[in-house]
Amino acid sequence: MISCRTIVFIHGLFVNPKSWAHWKARFEEQGYVCHTPANPYHGGEPRELREHIDPLLGKVTFEDEVNNIIRLIDTLPEKPILVGHSLGGVVVQKLLSLDKGVAGICIDGVPPKGIFTLKWSFWESNFPVLNYLKGDSVFEPNKEWFHYAFAHTLPREESDKVFDELVVPESRNVPRGTLGEFAAVDFHAPHYPLLFVAGEKDHIVPAPLNLENFHAYTHESSIKEYVEFQGRTHYICGMPGWEEVADFVSNWLNKLP
Repeated sequence: MISCRTIVFIHGLFVNPKSWAHWKARFEEQGYVCHTPANPYHGGEPRELREHIDPLLGKVTFEDEVNNIIRLIDTLPEKPILVGHSLGGVVVQKLLSLDKGVAGICIDGVPPKGIFTLKWSFWESNFPVLNYLKGDSVFEPNKEWFHYAFAHTLPREESDKVFDELVVPESRNVPRGTLGEFAAVDFHAPHYPLLFVAGEKDHIVPAPLNLENFHAYTHESSIKEYVEFQGRTHYICGMPGWEEVADFVSNWLNKLP
């Protein structure tokens, strides 16, 4: 069993640390010290962040978000376990490559540079955000987009409630940055243990993209594992049955040497 008892939960795009509240409580009950940092200009109540958009949000980059987490990690008494959802997944992979953690869990994770898919749902979900014609303008999710990209198996009424509770505006420059050199990792080098968790019905980061990310790592003696949860969308960390996913992660950590 891995000796580290510190976890840093890294949220993805369009949400903030509030999205990790149930996971944080569940892992703290197991004796972990849990941190849920906010990406730049993501702190506070989502409704207020939607109503009062900071003009600097649109300038935030992927590198800014990685460095923001590094500043937290460098204050901790031990290198942590890193758990990331969506964009947080590629942040986990980058941080492990920089020797900033002891294990990583990528849940429906955006992949590093060089891995992509032609699956239509990926482009339909992501193009409105990436759209380079929009410059540094802030992307403001709407409920229709959120239902398709995140929570399409939920009734629209339930999806809209999740939107009201959790969704925030986002910098377009962060996902654009995952296409650049800073988002590259060495897939052939030895690496810390990595778990890739995919949702079968994810539109925004489809399961085959998670699997391709998993297969990209080729170092034979390094620990890696892939698991796909049936019926789960990109809202895998909050939709009904999230406890099963969290407990799988916990059990995986407990099995590490």
